[in-house]
Amino acid sequence: MVAIGAALGVGVSAQRAAFSTVIESVRVDVLVTDNGRPLLGLQPADFDVTDNGVPQQADLVSFEQIPLNVVLALDMSASVAGDRLGQLQDACGAVLDGLTKDDQAALVTFSNFVSLAAPLSGRLADTRRALDDVYGFGETSLVDGVYAAMEAGEADAGRALLIVFSDGLDTSSFLTADGVLESARRSDAVAYSAAIGEGANSSFLRELSTLTGGTLYKVDSTRDLRATFVRILEEFRHRYLISYTPRGVATSGWHRLDVKIKNRRASIKARPGYLAGLIAP
Repeated sequence: MVAIGAALGVGVSAQRAAFSTVIESVRVDVLVTDNGRPLLGLQPADFDVTDNGVPQQADLVSFEQIPLNVVLALDMSASVAGDRLGQLQDACGAVLDGLTKDDQAALVTFSNFVSLAAPLSGRLADTRRALDDVYGFGETSLVDGVYAAMEAGEADAGRALLIVFSDGLDTSSFLTADGVLESARRSDAVAYSAAIGEGANSSFLRELSTLTGGTLYKVDSTRDLRATFVRILEEFRHRYLISYTPRGVATSGWHRLDVKIKNRRASIKARPGYLAGLIAP
């Protein structure tokens, strides 16, 4: 049995988590670009937000250095060894170098089992030491690892960014992909993935990125991971955080979100919706 519960102190089934039927507020991380460059200086009045087609009032739009909860979720199967492991560790180190004193980081590894190698903390030195100790062995519990990373990222206030690396398809997870994706629909975390080899063809990672408003980067070689990881962190820093209290919509079920910029041409990247209400046991 996969040791997700032991690692995080939570139940191993994503489907069993209980959520309130009252939607107090909804947070949406939004990347706004113009010709590939982040569009800065936008205010609440610049955003047009609809929830299931109903216009909403944006209570908060922030482009400040809001503290980040960055979770590195790393495939530590047997194929991650030698130069590949060193290049992955170097890429993660570059992310830690880019964090501020107010940010937090965590490290989750997954192979035959899932391990919370470093819990979410501002003590980045602890995360670095845990990163130095990782090694590859066994199979790939990708789905379980992503669920553990989501739980770790939302263990404290802040904006949760998941950076997932995998070089293979899932071979040993206990949880179902559909169950974990349902949890992603309820989560505020944004998941970016960097995948090589068979991992780049993972339909689970592709769907995870779409549901959370992130991106799946298909990387040719682990030599490219450092630049990719740094790009992910920089892009996330340039995302606006929109918060609103839903009005005129149901308190359960799937809510379709649509975010636009008024009177300007811009590209928007955000999660397509969220799931509210209880999950059946």
